[in-house]
Amino acid sequence: MLEKGMLLPDFKMENQNGDVITNKDLFGKKTVLYFYPRDNTPTCTTQACDFKDNLDVLNDLNAQVYGVSGDSKVKHTNFINKHNLKFDLLVDEGYAYSEQLGIYRMKKSFGKESMGIVRTTIILDEETRVMHIFDGVKVKSQMDDIKAVL
Repeated sequence: MLEKGMLLPDFKMENQNGDVITNKDLFGKKTVLYFYPRDNTPTCTTQACDFKDNLDVLNDLNAQVYGVSGDSKVKHTNFINKHNLKFDLLVDEGYAYSEQLGIYRMKKSFGKESMGIVRTTIILDEETRVMHIFDGVKVKSQMDDIKAVL
């Protein structure tokens, strides 16, 4: 399990364009790394558009944004194009990284229990050390909380 103060474990994931992104690409800026269940679902779309609408403010706070889900490059590209997103979405194939971080786990949705990504946002410093973890994110209030941490 990831905890405040820890360095982000190494990862290697492709973005929507097939470019390989690693934790080394995050150095030098604060990073908002948010994990979400699926592209083009209502709550995930609201969350992504909230990041899009606040991207200039986050950039002014020296922060970059990456979204992570198990969806494919093609689904990520469609999601980005449909909602004019201006940040990368990373493919966590088979949920390997989410599971390593303890984010892919049993959850309850609409009264049913199933395995999946629990909506989580991790704020990292310029050296990829965890500044804060928002577990079970409430999308409507997350941006104010993120800005306060940054």
